Amino acid sequence: MSDVGPDFGFGLYIHWPFCARICPYCDFNVYAAKDRDPAPLIAAMLDDLAAHKARLPDHPALDSVFFGGGTPSLLSGAEMAAILDRVNDTFGIGSGAEITLEANPNDVLQGQPASWAAAGINRLSLGLQSLQNEALHFLGRDHDSAAAHRGLDAVQALFDNHSVDLIYARPGQSLSAWERELKDVLALGAPHLSLYELTIEERTAFGQRAARGELKPMPDDDQADLYELTQAICEAAGLPAYEVSNHARDQAFEARHNHIYWASGDWIGIGPGAHGRLTVNGARIATEAPRRPADYEANPAAAETRLSQIDTAREYLAMALRPVSGLDLKRFTRLFASPPPQGVLEDLVSNQLASIDDDMLTLSVSGRLMADHIAALLAPQA
Repeated sequence: MSDVGPDFGFGLYIHWPFCARICPYCDFNVYAAKDRDPAPLIAAMLDDLAAHKARLPDHPALDSVFFGGGTPSLLSGAEMAAILDRVNDTFGIGSGAEITLEANPNDVLQGQPASWAAAGINRLSLGLQSLQNEALHFLGRDHDSAAAHRGLDAVQALFDNHSVDLIYARPGQSLSAWERELKDVLALGAPHLSLYELTIEERTAFGQRAARGELKPMPDDDQADLYELTQAICEAAGLPAYEVSNHARDQAFEARHNHIYWASGDWIGIGPGAHGRLTVNGARIATEAPRRPADYEANPAAAETRLSQIDTAREYLAMALRPVSGLDLKRFTRLFASPPPQGVLEDLVSNQLASIDDDMLTLSVSGRLMADHIAALLAPQA
């Protein structure tokens, strides 16, 4: 058994890059939907899928399929069904596989959820981002609080397995205001929450406003206080963190597709700008599809980079620190060809940043705030 690859899961990520409105905080590969015909992009995706099958003849059936974006809920149920039928014909979708769709409330309210479920979607991730109208306006969302509530009601009527996305650590947001907002969302009963701190990326509209001094990001220490409060509130409500930003009622509602990333499994990425990680003849291959939709439609072939052993090990380390299942120190030692520094491990435990049990290192809440720094401390120096 290899220490990375399909033994740790095999998934498919489908990137739909179009959005009805591009949010000012978004740093993903997205484009205005306008009145685009989806057929050429879908055709290119199916060609891309066939090309992946040619290079991966021995991979198992898929454990998960994830429609992300962008706004994949702009696709019709019939279009999703056609894509999933081809996916199943090409690779096979395993029995009980998780099939997730990211959706916006307004798309839900246009009456599409039943057709999504009929197409094979069995998990829905709803991008609420907030329940407060002022915050939704600030975040550039195209729905209001009432639509958020109605959209979640419609989702819950059809999908037991569903998730809600929220963005917090907004400029000026107080601890008490976030506590009220988070408890209001928890009261709605979603079994999974993805809770993201607002990050201001240079290339976004928010990044441009920040560069002009029109927007001041929340200080790091204040963000840390909000993060720790978030963990305490969710834990008390029965949705403990199972990863840095993700909370679930129990293991059945954890995002299995994301676990493939964190465990360094294999996944195919199709769609403009999609990334993948594949194991081919024992080599770890990073793939990246052409970013611009027109370029992808003309030739969807992904650029491929063979990762070195040290790069593969560092990716494993960075991802494995995120979930509470923790970092397997034996896998670490095999991948790096040396054990982690004993002194660093001792310091992490003594400073209550991590615990070690049966060769598994798990970060505490305080440790998760420093995950990137801890990864740098643990990685052998080149």
